[in-house]
Amino acid sequence: MSCDLKDKVVFITGGAIGIGAVSVKFFLEEGAKHVAVTDIDVNNGKQLEQELNSEYPGRVSFIKCDVTNDEELFAAYDQVLNQYGYIDIVVNNAGLMNDSPKVYKKSIEVNVTALVTSTFKAWEFMRKDKSGRGGTIVNVASIAAMIQDSFMPVYYATKSAVLQFSNCIGAKENYDKTGVKVIAICYGATSTSLLSKQKLQSFTDLYPNVEDIVKKFPAQSVEAAAKGLVETCKRGESGSTWLVINGKAAEDVTPVIQNAFSVLSEPVYQQ
Repeated sequence: MSCDLKDKVVFITGGAIGIGAVSVKFFLEEGAKHVAVTDIDVNNGKQLEQELNSEYPGRVSFIKCDVTNDEELFAAYDQVLNQYGYIDIVVNNAGLMNDSPKVYKKSIEVNVTALVTSTFKAWEFMRKDKSGRGGTIVNVASIAAMIQDSFMPVYYATKSAVLQFSNCIGAKENYDKTGVKVIAICYGATSTSLLSKQKLQSFTDLYPNVEDIVKKFPAQSVEAAAKGLVETCKRGESGSTWLVINGKAAEDVTPVIQNAFSVLSEPVYQQ
């Protein structure tokens, strides 16, 4: 069943550039009442706010926020809640792809810890069993959660954690109790700054052939990924997993994920 995005209040982390920024525009085109964008990138965030408000007056706000700082993250949520009284859709989009020895802990903080914290924050004020209105939380994973490779073990592990967390908290029994959908979306390689030569340089010590490794996965456009996100918000059921890859329409791959875990769990239950 498709969900209408008209008049919805949306909160998206890491939305100043890339997939997040394009998604903001698509949400507005779908009729969203307001989209709050958080990011540490103030220059691009403010520019996005100004550009979109010229076309959609007053419907975009940029909030500087480091998602790994609980005080800043909660303040960003509270700013929107104080203005509108509710948030309908949360997209935990902020991510970091860097397995280097000096940065990998930050990657875990951004990709896993902050995403979990943000999900719990939204979960609490959305819960219908605690006087909320219900809502939808979409957590951004990756095809890295669906495959194994020697390349970037930390990044692959963080995105696997996002998939497992989202599937489990989004389980039907939790949704039936709270009215809060939690959905995972797995992007294929996408032409964002994460795949820029400059950012890939950080991997050259670990993987001298990093650019050749990345080329194994044809990159889709940012617009295709953002379109897939909006479709996932509209069509996804709680606990579902959606794949957006190679510029194709978003695909519900929940049966594939469930079957994979069924196979994984066989030795556990055969004891």
